[in-house]
Amino acid sequence: MKSTLIIGAGGVGRVVTHKCSQLPDTFGQITLASRTLAKCEEIAGEIDGPIRTATVDADDPAAVVALMEEVRPDILINVALPYQDLSLMEACLEAGVHYLDTANYEPKDDPRFSYEYQWPYHQRFADAGITALLGSGFDPGVTNVFCAYAQKHFFDEIHTVDIIDANAGDHGLPFATNFNPEINIREITAKGRFWQEGQWRQTEPLELSQPFKFPHPEVGTRDIYLLYHEEMESLCKHLKGIKRLRFWMTFSANYINHLNVLQNVGMTAIEPIDFEGHKIAPLEFLKAVLPDPASLGPLTKGKTCIGCVMDGVKDGQRLQKYIYNVCDHQEAYRETNAQAISYTTGVPAMIGAKMILEGHWEKPGVFNMEQHDPDPFMEALGKYGLPWEVVDGAPFLEQLRQHNP
Repeated sequence: MKSTLIIGAGGVGRVVTHKCSQLPDTFGQITLASRTLAKCEEIAGEIDGPIRTATVDADDPAAVVALMEEVRPDILINVALPYQDLSLMEACLEAGVHYLDTANYEPKDDPRFSYEYQWPYHQRFADAGITALLGSGFDPGVTNVFCAYAQKHFFDEIHTVDIIDANAGDHGLPFATNFNPEINIREITAKGRFWQEGQWRQTEPLELSQPFKFPHPEVGTRDIYLLYHEEMESLCKHLKGIKRLRFWMTFSANYINHLNVLQNVGMTAIEPIDFEGHKIAPLEFLKAVLPDPASLGPLTKGKTCIGCVMDGVKDGQRLQKYIYNVCDHQEAYRETNAQAISYTTGVPAMIGAKMILEGHWEKPGVFNMEQHDPDPFMEALGKYGLPWEVVDGAPFLEQLRQHNP
């Protein structure tokens, strides 16, 4: 009998468990595990059909291997924290189990995320005859596949890609993050980077911004800010003819104001400080007092819009395309008890695992999303809740011109 192990019982873990349970022929017996059994049991109680639950320390490869020996999974879907990617990859190598994650490894003491830690595992996974699929969320993940799809079907060469992520949802709270607060704030407060003409160029955190009018009227015009995001690190290696890659994300003025205050008073620092005889990182304390992203589902209304604006050539002629998805927070919540940020990460994680288990993307080694045939994944996106659109990219590239070199 087929078996699937999901590690991580946050908002994304909830979506992955819901979606995998809808495909019993593909995923078989599902086991959901995390440090907190009550979270797993809460999610399992939402689903018709048996979901096993277990406790496990994802930082302990031996404990994960012991659990895998018990449940004998065909694949481990890692929706825990990025700090735990390497320990879970080690466990999969020892147990001979396929591996999938949604975000690349990040050292706990260094707010810098890079595939340099996971790519070296390629030969070990290849020798073991098992697959590791990296970054099977939305961005990274679907955005990589959008680029691969465009490269296969529209372009001879893609010269520029602007990945633009808008969350136009409103939860009504003064300040909250839409996914793990610690990871979210580390990402946003880091220096920005973009890839151009064969090298990385750096900006100050949130230094570059501009208004951008999105294709969906309910998203409208939003301020977008240039960040560094990990999918650029692999896309610059795999897109033919690529000259520039940038990543943009929307933030409200209210969000930026709160973030600036928190930075100014030292609450976003990751270095531990002494407090009443204990060592604690201010950011970890902040995470503990901010709203749990999993609690935002019933509160959040509005839509997300995430996609890729691309400029390149086909048959010697310039061509522009914009591929994007729009997801509704309340529709996501009605289906999975999670808001759209978790939904747009969890659905691609399920689909990526499906691609491996059904043989479409099963290949020994460590791979990023764009290294596989995009067609079966793109077909599944629309089928399982994330339909996408392709439109003329010219008017959207025109908006981005003010920051073109």
